[in-house]
Formats: sequence, structure tokens, C-alpha cells
Amino acid sequence: MALNAVWLGLFFLAGVLGTWRWFTGADPQVFATMAQATFDSARTGFEIALRLTGTLTLWLGLMKVGEAAGAVRLLSRALSPLLRRVFPGLPSEHPASGAMVLNFAANLLGLDNAATPAGLKAMKELETLNPNPGTATDHQVMFMVLHAASLTLFPVSIMALRAASGARNPADIFLPILVASSCSVAGGFLAVALVQRLKLWDPVLLAWIIGVAVVLGSGVALIARLPHGRVEAVSTTLGTALMLAAILWFLALASFKKVNAWEVFVEGAKEGFQTALSIIPFLVGILVAVGVFRASGGMDLVVKGIWACVAWTGLPAASVGAFPTMLMKPLSGSAARGLTLDAMKVFGPDSFTGRLSCLLQGSTDTTLYVIALYSGAIGLKKTRSVLPCALFADLCGFVGAFAMAMLFFR
Repeated sequence: MALNAVWLGLFFLAGVLGTWRWFTGADPQVFATMAQATFDSARTGFEIALRLTGTLTLWLGLMKVGEAAGAVRLLSRALSPLLRRVFPGLPSEHPASGAMVLNFAANLLGLDNAATPAGLKAMKELETLNPNPGTATDHQVMFMVLHAASLTLFPVSIMALRAASGARNPADIFLPILVASSCSVAGGFLAVALVQRLKLWDPVLLAWIIGVAVVLGSGVALIARLPHGRVEAVSTTLGTALMLAAILWFLALASFKKVNAWEVFVEGAKEGFQTALSIIPFLVGILVAVGVFRASGGMDLVVKGIWACVAWTGLPAASVGAFPTMLMKPLSGSAARGLTLDAMKVFGPDSFTGRLSCLLQGSTDTTLYVIALYSGAIGLKKTRSVLPCALFADLCGFVGAFAMAMLFFR
């Protein structure tokens, strides 16, 4: 219902704004621009789904091998004390547990291509426990919000964008993005926990949170001591090494337990191909709505309105150039990436605006994309509190990004 309102709202607002701009003569070609945006965005949606096909086929096949070999069961059992408190009522050895663990780990390491197949697998497994098909369960709500918040330890893709734009130190956004994305995850978890009335003061939950914070903090402190030129290389090497280690672990366990890894892989790969085809309508639909809204001039008006509301806070005027990235991030990851590159091109990669755009880009995932992708893959029609909780997580991440930009780069 929420996605339906957002989708229709984008089209209707674009229609009103486009008509006004044409009637007043502000942009006589606005209708042509909006029409072209529908075709361009539809093509983009299809191309994204097409690029996902190979990745989904590969990773769902590999996860099928890991599941058959027992690797996923071992991971979920190790984290079962935490998962039981974040997802109360979920069976400790349910296949969804392992898939969620892999999804969170991939997001943490910046392995976007590995995170999506694991997330889709988790949603499908959680759906097997759904007493009301078509309506998101509490577990699915929590999972989608946490995934949309997307804690990021290694923002490799953003560092690569900064390097391509000529930044003196592409890795200078490393620690700020970690803090900003942590704010997003914390906000999203608290929002869902309050809605679902979870027990927040559970000693085991608190022990896990403190322990993870200590481990991550120590690791970040060690990496931060490296020469700036080595941070990106170390992050990339560590992430890819862990990914390959996971694959080899799956295959080694399969060999040890005498599982026919090839047959199991092919079976899982077929599921990945079908999943890629099923998400095309959802991607095309949301991306076209966003593209038409941008073409109508709606995004420019929203940016000006926000600045009028926040100018009194003392934020530097240079913040305005990063607002488009912030506004687009929940709607379209590729569009937000393009706006980030544009900000670095116009204002400079080492400017306050350029760096703030990067922090906003890395502070959270693409909320509407995640919800549309995951709910569409299993046919959910009612996502309940997912959208408001995920948007609150975005807000927390954005506030964290602004705070870190003011602290590090002002």
C-alpha cells in the first residue's frame, strides 16, 4: 500500500509540475523530456535486472551448495543467540537464518552483488513461515529494514568513484561512512523493535552489540593507521578474499559430506535465473516513476524547499549541492550514484559538497529499491511498517552523514 502511494504520487506530482512549467513557459519541452525519461528509465530498469541475472544465478547456486553441505546451518547456529532476539520465534536452524547471515556479512564487506542473492533467498525462506501470504511478517519487516539500512565497513565502490574523480585521498570517507551507516542501522533496528515491542534490554542482545562494536572499532582503528594509499587496496583485498574463502568453504564441506555439488549448484542456479526474470516489472516501475519526477523539475523544487527549512540550522550553503543525492538515495541507487559523481565534478571531489555527497551515498541503501525488489520477488502486497521504519533509518543515516561531514571536512 505504501509503495503504491509513493509510486502514484511521483507520477501525479510530475504531471502537475510538468503542466505548470509548460503553461507558464518555464520549459516548453518539459513533456518531451518527461516522455523520454520513461523510455530511458525503463531501459535502465531492464539493464539492471539483466546485470543481476548472472550474479543471481551464480550465488543462489553456490548458496544451494552451502545449504546442502551444512555451511549455512553452521553459520546460523553460531549466530542463533543473536538472531533469536532480533527475530524472535524464528527456528534456530531454519534456512532463512543462514541466508540472512550471508546477506548482512556481504553488506558489511561492501559485496553488493553477493548481498542481493542472499537477501532474496532469505525472503523466500521466511515466506515459508508466513501464515498470511501477501502480507509481510514481523521477521520480513525487520530483515528488509536492516538490509535497507546496510551497515558498511568497506565502502569500496564509493572510494573507487572518488579515485576516478581525482580525489587526493579517496579513502578519507572511510570512517565517516562507517559511522553514518551505523546510525542508519541503529535507527532502523530501534524503529522496528519499538513497533514490534521487542525486548531491547536483553543481556545477550546487549553483549552482542557491545562485542561487535569493540571488534569493528578495533579493526577500523588498525586500518585507519595504514597509509592512505593502502586503505582501499587492503579493503578490496580483504573483501574479495573473504568472499572466495566462503565459496571454497562451501565446496570443501560439500566434498567432505559427499554432496554432488554440481547437481545442487545447477538446481540453485535455475532458481536464480527465474528470480531475475520476476523482478524486472518491479524495477522498471519504480525507476520510471523516479525518472519522470526528476524530468518534471520536481527534484529541484524539493531541494529548494528543504534548504529553506534547514538554512537556520547553521549548515553551510555548500550542503545544498548534496541534497539531490540525499533525496534520490532512497529512490534510486544508480541515480544517486550519478548525482554523487555530478557533485564531485561540479564542486570538486575534495570539496565539502563532494565529500558530503559521498557520505550520503554510503550512509544507507536504496530503500524503495530494496523493498520493491524483495517484496516483489515473493509477491508481497502489504509491507506493513517496512517503509516508515526504513525511511527513519535513512533519516538517521543522513543525520550521521551531515554530522560526520561537519566534523571531518568543515
